[in-house]
Amino acid sequence: MNRAQQTVHVVDDDAAVRDSLALLLELKGIAARTYPSAEAFLETYDRQPGCVVVDLRMPGMSGLALQAELRRRGIALPVVMVTAYGDVPTARTALKAGAFDFVEKPIEEDRLLATLEAALKVAQAERATAEELAGFRARIARLTAREREVLDLVVEGRHNREIAEALAISPRTVEVYRARMMEKLKVQRLPDLVRLVLQHESRPAPGTK
Repeated sequence: MNRAQQTVHVVDDDAAVRDSLALLLELKGIAARTYPSAEAFLETYDRQPGCVVVDLRMPGMSGLALQAELRRRGIALPVVMVTAYGDVPTARTALKAGAFDFVEKPIEEDRLLATLEAALKVAQAERATAEELAGFRARIARLTAREREVLDLVVEGRHNREIAEALAISPRTVEVYRARMMEKLKVQRLPDLVRLVLQHESRPAPGTK
């Protein structure tokens, strides 16, 4: 996915700020969508990839509350907070809660653009990883019970002979199951297999806790 396929979602109750940020981004070739409130963003967001730049303090739902709601809904968009000088301690709280970064007012265009470029790169990498993992989950679900047993033991670092003893089968049969398992998972290297399994176990599938 290139930058043209990503969108910066600008959430601010000040129309002048929204319009100026959208114009700045579009002049730099970055797609932008604007929202007058966090509530409006949540109502209309259609899973368009990218990142969110949001004012920390707004009537109704604050930027911090929006960040928490995005996490609750499983929406993995990097969040960049826009904050006044006096809100910096709160912005740091947002960072600890998972925000990507914060930009102080008055906004320096170069600083904002650099931050958003970095956020979009992170979003792109995260999306690529999520897509790879989703495909792996679908493939792992198609393994037979025996292939899954072999997979678990391979990831534990067991050698074929050890796996054969654990499952009461021959080492040659282990080789057959292992080859089938690797082919079904479309993985050629053991390090890649281990990485994907660890990600699969550590990151819940969308819609689960």
